[in-house]
Amino acid sequence: MNGSAIAASGLRKSYKDKIVLDGIDLDVRAGTIFALLGPNGAGKTTTVNVLTTLLAPDAGKVIVAGHDVVTQTKAVRAAIGVTGQFASVDDLLTGEENLLLMADLLHLPKTEGKQIAARLLDRFDLSEAASKPAASYSGGMRRKLDLAMTLVGEPQIIFLDEPTTGLDPRSRRTMWQIIRELVADGTTIFLTTQYLEEADQLADRIAVLDQGRLVAQGTADELKRQIPGSHIRLRFTDPHALHAAAQLLPASTTDDDELTLRVPGDGGVTSLRALLDQLDQHSIDVEELSVHTPDLDDVFLTLTGHANEKVTAR
Repeated sequence: MNGSAIAASGLRKSYKDKIVLDGIDLDVRAGTIFALLGPNGAGKTTTVNVLTTLLAPDAGKVIVAGHDVVTQTKAVRAAIGVTGQFASVDDLLTGEENLLLMADLLHLPKTEGKQIAARLLDRFDLSEAASKPAASYSGGMRRKLDLAMTLVGEPQIIFLDEPTTGLDPRSRRTMWQIIRELVADGTTIFLTTQYLEEADQLADRIAVLDQGRLVAQGTADELKRQIPGSHIRLRFTDPHALHAAAQLLPASTTDDDELTLRVPGDGGVTSLRALLDQLDQHSIDVEELSVHTPDLDDVFLTLTGHANEKVTAR
C-alpha cells in the first residue's frame, strides 16, 4: 500500500461541555507504525474509538483505509482489526477454538477457518497449546492469541491499545518482534502505549497528545532534538587540544579528568558539520565524537508538563 492509511483533519469530540479532542490532525502512512502517546485523560482512547468507528466525531474529516468513518462505517470495519489493552479471549475455549470462533463470526468457510487458525497458531508459536483452554495460558501467550484473533480477518490496519501491558520483558520483546513482522508484511499499526521505550523501539512516527491537543509529532529523534539538553561530546587525547577547543567554543563545558568537552547542540547533520569544520580550521584534532539527546521520558515531561506515571526503567 502507498499513501495514507489514516488521515484525520480537524477532529473534534466533546462530552457535554468537556472538550476531549480539540482539532486533531493525523497522517499515518501505510505500512508503518504510528504511536500515540499521552497522559491519562489526554484523549487517546477517544481518538482510537473515533478512528475505529466506535464513536462519531463532532467535527472534522476522518479517512481510514480510504473510507470515511462516518459515511462508510462498514467498509472501515472490514479493513481494520482492534486489539484492546486486555486480552478478549474466551478462557473456557481452547486456543484453536478461540480462533475458529473468530472465523465463524467473520462468516468464513469452515475449511478456510481451520487453515487460517492452524497458520496463526504456528506463526505465534501456540501450536503445542492449541488444544489447551486459554485460562491455562500465560500472560504473554494470551496476548499473542488475542493478536492472532485480530489477524483472522487479515486487516490492513491494526489498532493496538497498550499491547504489552503487564507482560514480562521477554514476552514484551517477543510481541515487538511480531509487530515488526506484521509491518514488514505491509500491515499498518496504530499503537497506543504507556511505555515510552516501546514507542522509541517500534514507531516510525510518534504523536504526543495532551488535553485533547497534539503538542508534537515526528520521529523519536526529531522529538528528542526539540528538548533542551541535547549536546555533542568531544573526547581528546591531550589537554592542549581540549583547552584549545574550549577557548574556541565558549558555551562548552570542560571535563579535565576525562579530557572531554560538552558542546550544546541539536546533533543534526548541519550543526555537526559546522562544528567539525570549525575545529578543523584551527587544526584541533578530536579523538571521539558522540551525540547525546534527551530520551522520550524527557520529551514527555517537557511537552505535557508532568511525567508519565506508568513509565518504568527497563
